[in-house]
Amino acid sequence: MSATNIKSYYAAGFAAFIIWGFIPFPLKALADYPSGQILYYRIALSVVLLLVISLLFRRQELQATLRQVQKAGQHEKRVFVGYTVLGTALLTANWLGFIYVVNRISIQTGSFAYMLCPILTAMLGFLLLREKLRKNQWIAIGLCVISCILIGTGELRSLLFSLGIALSYAFYLITQRILKSYDKLVLLTIQLVLSFAFIAPFYSYFNSNATAPLGVYFFGWVALLSAVFTVLPLFLNLFALKELTSGTVGIMMYINPVFNFMVAFVYFNEHTTPAKVTAYIIIFVSVVIYNLNLKGRRKDGDGLVMPAVGTTTVADKT
Repeated sequence: MSATNIKSYYAAGFAAFIIWGFIPFPLKALADYPSGQILYYRIALSVVLLLVISLLFRRQELQATLRQVQKAGQHEKRVFVGYTVLGTALLTANWLGFIYVVNRISIQTGSFAYMLCPILTAMLGFLLLREKLRKNQWIAIGLCVISCILIGTGELRSLLFSLGIALSYAFYLITQRILKSYDKLVLLTIQLVLSFAFIAPFYSYFNSNATAPLGVYFFGWVALLSAVFTVLPLFLNLFALKELTSGTVGIMMYINPVFNFMVAFVYFNEHTTPAKVTAYIIIFVSVVIYNLNLKGRRKDGDGLVMPAVGTTTVADKT
């Protein structure tokens, strides 16, 4: 492959996470609306976009996935259905939690969650999937614990929300590793369809506390959130994964929370404490330590796995 071609894959990967790094802007623009209402329309518009793309441009992949499920044995079908439904619930909870935290607590809290997420995913991979961890990765996990203690002693509520978001996404990634033989985009489309089917009956509940009217402003920002900050980076991420290893894309994943932090401090003027700054530095050091000895990794797995759109193995972490 030529150097020009490989650069395009790197560019797509970086672009995906830079876009996700600026997701606080559309979320903050919708801060006057209930989190559940934002979630409802984000999923609805994302489903429409993904279905149009799947039916018009990825029909072969969709048909191949359906045939794969039909030909599977009963046990594999149960695994597919069970982990698809579980993944749907985890992804829905993750999106709702992140929207709520960014608009009701702080961008920092949501960003910290995604700094924790890959290391928590590695730990869960060890506990649930028996994936091996190197010594430097155990050191990184220990530093992660210290970072959480520092955050917890200063503001327990923020820590609990960060852990909730990080764990929901980490468990989601574990379910996707189990289903790794299926097309990622088709799987995500199915999950978002199921998610919408689940939350649709609760639409009136999501609107019960709404005070701001729905109009061009609301739907314009939700459309931007769905198309530009959900579906577009998803496709860029999938394009990058065609040639880049999941470990390489996993490292790129940290661009997202770094840009989130920058947006929080520079644009939205969020304040922090010395304890939080120390915790952020420790978690950043733990990330560096965790990613040492990259050449020793297998191509497809180390616990970082693919970020999502939310973000699926590639699904919007956010």
